[in-house]
Amino acid sequence: MNYRAVRAIYLFEMARTWRTLLQSIVSPVVSTSLYFVVFGAAIGSRISQVEGVSYGTFIVPGLIMLSVLTQSIANASFGIYFPKFAGTIYEILSAPISYFEIVLGYVGAAATKSIILGLIILATAGLFVPLHILHPVWMLTFLVLTAVTFSLFGFVIGIWADGFEKLQMIPMLVVTPLTFLGGSFYSINMLPPAWHSVALLNPVVYLISGFRWSFYEIADVSPIVSIGMTLAFLVACLVVIWWIFRTGYRLKN
Repeated sequence: MNYRAVRAIYLFEMARTWRTLLQSIVSPVVSTSLYFVVFGAAIGSRISQVEGVSYGTFIVPGLIMLSVLTQSIANASFGIYFPKFAGTIYEILSAPISYFEIVLGYVGAAATKSIILGLIILATAGLFVPLHILHPVWMLTFLVLTAVTFSLFGFVIGIWADGFEKLQMIPMLVVTPLTFLGGSFYSINMLPPAWHSVALLNPVVYLISGFRWSFYEIADVSPIVSIGMTLAFLVACLVVIWWIFRTGYRLKN
């Protein structure tokens, strides 16, 4: 393991976060705070409780997941796309560093940023609503697994994209709608039976449900199933990345 190379990539990506602090940290936190104000105050005044939890408190895990998902993808996709755009990717590929170490550096930095952001949003949420985390270890487990998994997914998008518009296409047109329809602001148990069955096809439902269970022990699906679905998606992303480096897809041509 070339720890020096991994450390160099990791620190370079983390340094970019501190240079763009307003965009990387402040902007997502402010946006999430506005969600608390709009949904927590406006809608919360009409919905007193959801499954025994006040509405403002209920939406906290969903809002954290919304930010972690989108930021994990954005950080990882831009991190690997920019070297492709600038042409420096060939220097990385020709350096004495394995593909595993390249992925570890970029994905590790992207996941770290998302985890930090998620914890900041969690602390910010405590200013708006009372929070009770019944299973803090499981909460951190879901947070880390989600950040790593979607950072891997963002890494795939960054390699696949051949323009800046494609970097935004999947997150904006696919991931964000799935997150809003995945129970971020409501329980899918509130849906009619037909729509409930459709919602179970949404992979984001399992992420949000498991994360919410770690807070309040209420879930739309079993937390074991949530962990299993997250791990399955993580393995799928690893397989795709292995194939990309094995074939050189959009890296060597």
